[in-house]
Amino acid sequence: MARPLWFVKLLKKAFPNVKLIAKLTNLPILGTLIDHLLFKGDDIIYLPQDKVININKPLEEYDEYVLPSQVLEYFINKSKNHWVMNFCICRSSMGCKDFPQELGCLFLGDAVLDINPQLGRLVSKEEALEHLNKCRDAGLVQMIGRNRLDAQWLGVREGEKLLSICNCDPCCCLWRVSSILAPKIGAKIKKMPGVTVQVSDKCIGCGSCTEGICFVNAISLINDKAIINGNCRGCGRCVDICPQKAIELTIQDKRYIQKSLKELDRIINVA
Repeated sequence: MARPLWFVKLLKKAFPNVKLIAKLTNLPILGTLIDHLLFKGDDIIYLPQDKVININKPLEEYDEYVLPSQVLEYFINKSKNHWVMNFCICRSSMGCKDFPQELGCLFLGDAVLDINPQLGRLVSKEEALEHLNKCRDAGLVQMIGRNRLDAQWLGVREGEKLLSICNCDPCCCLWRVSSILAPKIGAKIKKMPGVTVQVSDKCIGCGSCTEGICFVNAISLINDKAIINGNCRGCGRCVDICPQKAIELTIQDKRYIQKSLKELDRIINVA
């Protein structure tokens, strides 16, 4: 059943307390219950922006590769139904001033037909692609996957037929809680296969990458050099922000896109 506007308004007022809920996932019994209600079946992949990828190939061989944005294009072209939200519930709830509040999620699949029409609109494939381009140009980090939380707050009947494409910034829900969630839940938010983020010798220890840039707090300064730990999800924001260009995001596996598509196709069908 589509969520009424009063429910959405109530949810927006409660949103600033999302970190408290995330902390509760670490409690033995309550955490299991929250996992079942809000995160069961989740499989989410963060996509690095095309511009931050170092392919380590001669220029003439770049055409052998497909880039992360083509994962989104694949599912947009495959889906019959495309839904753009009129707003980002996270940014609007937090009063975000650094990124546009009106650039909301894009949802794909038959389940979008259950969404309250006052919250967004059905769009064409071309309009869906244009929306995602606007989000990338605004500096938002995109993720794609099955997100039970979206199915719950939107009130769709068949959540397994809802594919979420979120456009994230530090105000957003998963960004705010990923480092707090119980490990078994946090592990459902993944790095693309084959993506590696490393700090080079160009690092001077300025600390720019540690100042609210990484959404899982995977970067710290040790002995005046940035160190990236295993919590990194490969979004590439640190690559883009580094003034010394000392952080590199590389692709170790040329089939990383195919592997991502196979995994997402397995968990959800938007055709």
